[in-house]
Amino acid sequence: MSPVDLITDIFSEEGRRVAALRALSLLDSAPEREFDALVALAADMLDCPTALLTLVDTDRVWIKAASAGERGQVCRDVGMCEVTIRGKEPLIINDLSGDPRFAANPLVMPADGARFYAGMPVHAVTSGGERHAIGAICVLDTKPRCLNESGRTALAHLATLAEAMIAARAAAKQAIEIATTADRHAAALARQDRIFRQAERMAAIGSWRVSLADDKLQWSDGVYHIHGLPVGDVPEMPTAMQYYPPHARDMITAALGETIATGAPFDIEVDFTTAQGKLRRVRVLGERETVEGTTVALVGVFQDVTERHALEVTLRRSADTDSLTGIANRAAFDRALEEAMTRSHAQGTPLLLALVDLDGFKAINDTLGHTAGDDVLRGVGRVLQSPWLKNSFAARLGGDEFGILVDDPAMVANPGQIRTRLEDALRFPIALNGLAMVSAGTVGIAKLEADCHSIRDFIHRADTILYMAKRERVGERRRENRSAA
Repeated sequence: MSPVDLITDIFSEEGRRVAALRALSLLDSAPEREFDALVALAADMLDCPTALLTLVDTDRVWIKAASAGERGQVCRDVGMCEVTIRGKEPLIINDLSGDPRFAANPLVMPADGARFYAGMPVHAVTSGGERHAIGAICVLDTKPRCLNESGRTALAHLATLAEAMIAARAAAKQAIEIATTADRHAAALARQDRIFRQAERMAAIGSWRVSLADDKLQWSDGVYHIHGLPVGDVPEMPTAMQYYPPHARDMITAALGETIATGAPFDIEVDFTTAQGKLRRVRVLGERETVEGTTVALVGVFQDVTERHALEVTLRRSADTDSLTGIANRAAFDRALEEAMTRSHAQGTPLLLALVDLDGFKAINDTLGHTAGDDVLRGVGRVLQSPWLKNSFAARLGGDEFGILVDDPAMVANPGQIRTRLEDALRFPIALNGLAMVSAGTVGIAKLEADCHSIRDFIHRADTILYMAKRERVGERRRENRSAA
């Protein structure tokens, strides 16, 4: 291939890429809660102050969503995402100031500028089946850092989720446009119906209509399929509502009433049960249909989003879980503690906070190695999930420190027994390469009092008791050593 042909081919590919991006109507669009939630999740999961979903246009990088809300745009030759979309793998730069491609970048040069960047290309698929990188999901930090394999995997999952959201958005937009204009374009009904059915199959989606005069429902084939019903007679409205559990039924009823009353469209996700009893998650969109200014019906789209919802739940659970011990991490613990304190004060129910500090953990690491230390931490995680703790909330707070929230009335009544039983359970042998040691832990327990309203104060009280308990145990060991001498 000659240089001229190569350049022509490159520009042709770039033209098709930009065309695919602009066909989505995402550029310069209003904020959307799905994408805002996605970047917030990315920032939480990868522990970075900034997460972005960007779209790379002809000469600019436009920020569709940002964890801190700072939407806007930068020149294409300035944004790191320009490089990201040219590869298939994540672009991870531990220190931007040391990378010759970005050291002189105006986003990097200031003392408080970007230092760390990790991004994954986000693709869109055209109607012709072509796959193009239209932007990236990325995280940034003002400090150099690195991203482990778990973080790389999470970034890839987030990019997959972004692509699914963009595809669903495009399909839903197309489907609802078809559904609301079908009656007005009778001459093109057959062609539109074929397109709509294709969109339904591609996006697990269907359309619905309910007449306000008689509550008569109309469903497309896709709605029957999601319900697990054969295409045929549409059920009456009360029967159709039985496919939703009570809490979801209330949400649907409220959304329909609000749209009828105000004209505002609705877009909600709720739980759903098929005719075969399978639990699913569905997204329901609806808006008013008017004739000469009078509302005659509600029309909308019905979509099965079970897989996407499950992926979101999995990612959220991963963000809240300590990967080594399998119990909650510090961020999840802080949220649970705040909620438990609020509930305890409001309802007058008791609450205990137990802090656990491992004794001699450094010695185990230094003597037996970090593999043995990891085994100890995993063992502690299993102890803190024991059935006798009656579903108490346990978390690894960092290093060899753990926390437990206890709200069972019978257990709260006897904190001394909890401490004794925990310390007994935390004492177990650990061995590696012929060497053996004993792991142990000290427990400090504080009860939430009426005058304690801040997380910091409650933790401080429990930490003070833990410190006194550790001093007491050190004193006991010294007395035992003197007696033995």
